[in-house]
Parts: sequence; C-alpha cells; structure tokens
Amino acid sequence: MSTFAFANSSEKVPGNGALPAEFTIKASAGTDIWSKPPSTEQFNAPILYKSIPLKSFKRARVAFNALWKAKYDQGGLILVLNGAGGVRKWVKTGIELTNNKPHLSTVTKDRFADWSLQPVPSGGGAATLEIVKEPDNSLWIYLVEGVQKNPLREITWFFEEQDVQDLWVGLYAAKPSKEGQDLVVNFGHLIIDTL
Repeated sequence: MSTFAFANSSEKVPGNGALPAEFTIKASAGTDIWSKPPSTEQFNAPILYKSIPLKSFKRARVAFNALWKAKYDQGGLILVLNGAGGVRKWVKTGIELTNNKPHLSTVTKDRFADWSLQPVPSGGGAATLEIVKEPDNSLWIYLVEGVQKNPLREITWFFEEQDVQDLWVGLYAAKPSKEGQDLVVNFGHLIIDTL
C-alpha cells in the first residue's frame, strides 16, 4: 500500500506519509475542484491522497471540521479516478458553506459536475462521512452519527469506469473565494479499507 502524498500543495505530508490520528489541510484563496459547462474546469485545491487500484477500494471514513467563513469554503473526502489520456473523474463529499450555513455537500464529476446539498443535522461545522463500495457495485455516501449511518447519496457509475489507471483516495480542502485568509480543515480518525 502506498503512502500519502499531496496534490496541488507544497505543504509537507503530516507524519511523513503515515498520517497521525489528527491533522490539518490548508487551502489558500482561489482553490477549488469543480467542473461546469461550457468551459469551467478547476482542479487546484489541495488533496492529501493515497493511490490504489480501483478494484481494491472498500471504504473510506473521516471526521472533520473547520471554521467555515467564506462562501463555498469546503472540505472532506474525495475519490479521483485517473484514466487513460489524462481523463479525470471524481466524487467529493464534505461540508460546504452555502447561504451562510455549513451544508453536507456531494459533487460527482463524470463529463461535468453535479451538486447536492442538505443541512448538517447538528447545524454545526463538523461531520463524519463514509464512502462505501456496496455489494451491488454502487458507491454510497453516508453521514455517520454515533453507531447510525444515514444514506446521503448513491453513485451508480463509479466502479463501471473503464481504463482507470489508479484511484486516489483522499481528503481535500478548498477555498474558491479569492478573498480572506487560508481555510484550515481539521481531520481525524481516518479509515481506509481495501481488499
């Protein structure tokens, strides 16, 4: 199993590749992971990831929080499919500040991105999310509250992709706003299970 590495960041990997129980990712202004027709394509937010074969992914879970201040401040879990010829598809799920409140946010990008939101049940700026490959080959995203897992989203196409060279399983932080101080997202209790 590979160690962790950063994409889109010159920060040192926490714990020199073997992540500690708690760590942070810092995003500077103007960073995002987003794709919208006709020509918006952004992929410059810091991602702390481990590269694995797609077929070996089972699940990823993490607890995280931040002081979400600027519109679209965000962070959470991300899966990136790196395909032949540089084709990149991804799923990100976390918290994103919209309408001046933190929301649970999931974005999937096949040709272009879509976006779904729902309130954080606690109303606060923290959550524990889990991404799971289910037996029917679907990718499910769950909000974890104690021992309860509440389904947020199903992505049916993720494990059907062809010509995938590797999968990044990781964490990200993004600050699309061009103003304000860096966004610091706190992460803890990361679990990545593989076959």
